[in-house]
Amino acid sequence: MAGQNVHDRLFGGIRGDSHLSGNVDVALAYHERTKHHFNRYAQSPGFLDWATQPDPFRRFAAAPSYPLVRPDRDRTPAYEVIYETCAAPVTVAARSLSDMFYYALALSAWKQYGQSRWSLRVNPSSGNLHPTEAYLIIDDRAGLMDGPAVYHYLPIEHALECRLRLPGRAWAKLTAGLPESAFFVALSSIPWREAWKYGQRAYRYCQHDAGHALAALRLSATMLGWSCQLLNAVSDDQLGRLLGLNRPDASHAGEPEVPEMLLAFDP
Repeated sequence: MAGQNVHDRLFGGIRGDSHLSGNVDVALAYHERTKHHFNRYAQSPGFLDWATQPDPFRRFAAAPSYPLVRPDRDRTPAYEVIYETCAAPVTVAARSLSDMFYYALALSAWKQYGQSRWSLRVNPSSGNLHPTEAYLIIDDRAGLMDGPAVYHYLPIEHALECRLRLPGRAWAKLTAGLPESAFFVALSSIPWREAWKYGQRAYRYCQHDAGHALAALRLSATMLGWSCQLLNAVSDDQLGRLLGLNRPDASHAGEPEVPEMLLAFDP
């Protein structure tokens, strides 16, 4: 990161300059400091350091990878229908989970100009930088492992990488009070992907993009007849431990990954 801390790139000067107390004051100060004005743009780095350009795809090299089967034909309903009625629930299995991720977070196209080539995705992103990562937490209905596990979704390959096998007691605790058919998707952000280009405004765009991913997953689930519920009671610390993001070796020191939200799906 050329010697610059991600946190400073996002929030530099807010706490020290403003002498604010309380999270609300800090949030308001951040909003004021990073908003555009009528006569000028918000502060930004003003250049792109191509030597530290982030990789838009997170990979876990040692994790077992399970390719998902792409839909062989478009079985999706008309756009307006998903807002009017709920489709008949589809059985939770490898094929339907593949459909959900494919229509919510997968790659949609590749573009090329000269020697540069880049991908587009189904879920919108500010500057096409895509700081959002997705994780599937499910039992053996995924047809991949013989018990509950945490998987990372890899959009460039439309595949799932197994990050952790969950003990049965951990799965029981996670699903307590929820329908037996429930499973989960967690979203996280890698702020450096945005801070590299937008500086302190990056936190805004990470939240913006997480909202885009949430909406895309909800629409995709609706097509399959599944409900999607945001679990507000889950803390960042709890979600970070579930995904392994609190480990010292969880990510590159210059590109930390932070938890955003946990979603419960129920057919």
